[in-house]
Amino acid sequence: MAVVRRNIVTSPAARDAFIEGVLRLKREDSALKTTAFGIPGPAAPVRTYDLFVIWHFKAMTTPVPPDGEIGTRNAAHRGPVFLPWHRFMLNLFEAHLKRVLDDSSFGLPYWEWSIDGSLPAPETALVWKPDFMGGQGNPVTDGPFAFDAGDSNSFRVRVEAGPNLKLRQTNRGLRRAFGSGFPTLPNALDVGAAFNTLPAPAGDPDLATYDFAPWLANSRGFRSRLEGFTGTGLHNQVHRWIGGDMAPASSPNDPVFFLHHANVDRLWEGWMNRHGRTYLPTMSESAELLGHRIDDPLISPLGAGVTPRTTLDNTALFTYDVIP
Repeated sequence: MAVVRRNIVTSPAARDAFIEGVLRLKREDSALKTTAFGIPGPAAPVRTYDLFVIWHFKAMTTPVPPDGEIGTRNAAHRGPVFLPWHRFMLNLFEAHLKRVLDDSSFGLPYWEWSIDGSLPAPETALVWKPDFMGGQGNPVTDGPFAFDAGDSNSFRVRVEAGPNLKLRQTNRGLRRAFGSGFPTLPNALDVGAAFNTLPAPAGDPDLATYDFAPWLANSRGFRSRLEGFTGTGLHNQVHRWIGGDMAPASSPNDPVFFLHHANVDRLWEGWMNRHGRTYLPTMSESAELLGHRIDDPLISPLGAGVTPRTTLDNTALFTYDVIP
């Protein structure tokens, strides 16, 4: 039975379950040690939550093709696979939350940031209040993910992006710095522009197509617009506005990462409802795109056998309470 993913601001039950599930995953040791990932320092247990931090970082630092530059296309970003890869990541995270909560009906909530982007001061939005995600700071000192140096069970960042594209161990509080990388959040008009395909010439007919050759970050099409390399910013802009731990490749350190990407996924679902469950590139493209073509296994420690095609229709697994 499909679960329903709900707006975290309008669903207190989903909010409370998400917070509790994140804290449980943060306290749970996985079967892996930091040495399994080549992270320097003691062979410390990796918490289940932090596996997602490591996997995201590894994907961002895996160029596609393998001899390419890190700053161009990678195994999860700056190319067509951006939306399928993160959908699978969300599905796996949601499954772990269901497990630790012992609640098969739990659906990962989303944060509809375009509403807060219309506020004169987005940092005053409800989502940043202490009974939601807490606010900003170095470290964050309020809300469920506040740092308490005297409490070893308080929310702590244990793995982070270090210099030279390497992971390193740490033991500190969560960081946020609103407006540090971009002055505003995207608003409803920005989201609307990413769907504006008709009528031409006011609209952009390219947005009716998922992606275009040469399949780079700023290629034409809807994926690049939603990822934020063309148009108004959207996904990238949210990361930059929050700043702190949402800025580097280890951005899942901030639990808001999952709420943000659930909303990005919701927007993709809305686009597919309008234009069909289509994806490009096909398998006819060069093997240099391995991991981005429709039937390529995702290049990720998240698992083999999942391809972009298998993520296009996940309505048997989840739906959203509101789809744009």
